[in-house]
Amino acid sequence: MKIIVAVKRVVDYNVKVHVKTDGSGVDIANAKKSMNPFDEIAVEEAVRLKESGLASEVIAVSIGVAQCQDTLRTALAMGADRAILVQTDAEVQPLAVAKLLKALCEKEEPFIVLVGKQAIDDDSNQTGQMLAALMNWPQATFASKVEIEDNTARVSREIDGGIETVEISLPAVITADLRLNQPRYATLPNIMKAKKKPLEIVTPESLGVDISSRLKTLRVAEPPKRATGVKVNDVADLVAKLKEKLKGTGVMVWPV
Repeated sequence: MKIIVAVKRVVDYNVKVHVKTDGSGVDIANAKKSMNPFDEIAVEEAVRLKESGLASEVIAVSIGVAQCQDTLRTALAMGADRAILVQTDAEVQPLAVAKLLKALCEKEEPFIVLVGKQAIDDDSNQTGQMLAALMNWPQATFASKVEIEDNTARVSREIDGGIETVEISLPAVITADLRLNQPRYATLPNIMKAKKKPLEIVTPESLGVDISSRLKTLRVAEPPKRATGVKVNDVADLVAKLKEKLKGTGVMVWPV
């Protein structure tokens, strides 16, 4: 049984990005790139499932520019068996990513697709859900624990009220949360071995998928800077300052 893991090349989480002066987007031209942290967790979980004998092969998939091969090699060094790059220089939005993954699922026939719950660059949190809908498969999102038995998966997921456990039939889509596991470091021997593992390059056209953009970014702006705090002497002073601050806004402040 195969597992497909989708990985995305994003700006490294340690890098502080800045908005372009024209407000058209974020300046990432010379920023360090690495694997999306949530996808790294998904790769680790897939490799663990294989090591426990529950999977026969782990296939890492990435969509984007040629440099995404470096991200795929990292996944291979972590333990994936082979990789597929859907190479394109165009912007690929979540629905297009889901359609490309659907085409690969129809070709590879995996029993689980593991993806990070979101990417740290656009924070869309859409791809896994869209893929499950396109494939008409069950889905378990924000997974913090995954247990596979026969043709079912028992997934614990974090919700506002605590931990919810769901049981879904396979094949299915699972999205990984931060607490699912602690990804391993790729050792030097495994990095060297990864260079010899197969990496296939395909295009959206060869998969028969239209990746035309459906969304347009109108403007990107920095978050407003936090105002300097003001000290108050007591509750009455606080209420007075709030009343002054909110005067004319229609918001009422009542003393406790």
